[in-house]
Amino acid sequence: MKNEKVYSGTSGFLMLFLDLILLIIGVAGLIILHNPWLIILLVISIFLMIGFIVVNPNESAVLVLFGAYKGTIKQNGFFWVNPFFTRKKISLRARNFDSDPIKVNDKVGNPIKIGVVLVWKVEETFKAAFEVDQYEHFVVVQSEAALRKLAGQYPYDNFEDEDAEITLRSGVEEVNDELEKEIVERLAIAGIHVIEARINYIAYAEEIASAMLRRQQATAVVAARHKIVEGAVSMVEMALEQLAGKEIVEMDQDDKAAMVSNLMVVLCSDESARPVVNAGTLNH
Repeated sequence: MKNEKVYSGTSGFLMLFLDLILLIIGVAGLIILHNPWLIILLVISIFLMIGFIVVNPNESAVLVLFGAYKGTIKQNGFFWVNPFFTRKKISLRARNFDSDPIKVNDKVGNPIKIGVVLVWKVEETFKAAFEVDQYEHFVVVQSEAALRKLAGQYPYDNFEDEDAEITLRSGVEEVNDELEKEIVERLAIAGIHVIEARINYIAYAEEIASAMLRRQQATAVVAARHKIVEGAVSMVEMALEQLAGKEIVEMDQDDKAAMVSNLMVVLCSDESARPVVNAGTLNH
């Protein structure tokens, strides 16, 4: 397998000066001397003009002579090369690929939509020009393929896979690192340098989004209720201990059960308690 070779072209300004001299001599000779053989100088001058090439900053020119790779000009400037060279310009600038969210299945089979943003640039022009066909399209296809593979390795969350240490939703750094490694391996054949690769969109697919939202809400409600009940039990326990320790009122088991029931209802209720005044005795 061939690798990239740096090609140093001849100064374009020097060749332009020589070309102008040939052009002036040929034109002047035809006009003054009327010598038809001087047309050869005009033909040579026009032929030499084909070899001029301008390479802009962060741009390169891949040179091929009759199917043989001769090198790449990466230095910006004005150059002259063999007029028979076939030249292909390849940009070395950093580029962004912001994919549209694609629908895939996570590790447990749930349909999700996920997207990636990729920052990349061409590093080896030989591979980009000759190892793959249309390297820009290659970047798009392989990035989406890597994203599909990654989504199948992790669950979206740990609702159905409680043993999962890393999920797509919570393990952001780990998942992004794994995604970047996968894309780097896939794009190495095209001479692409991956600057950054990150997931920029992730959500459940539309057909299950509402059901999963209700599930998340139910889980949150259960967790909140657990904390409320835990706090209420602690408050009831403290109240009974203080009433018994200070001997404010004597209560048997039935009285304690009634008090516990009332306190739990008040403390765990979603709405504010509405007191009822008892105008009779404590027990009636």
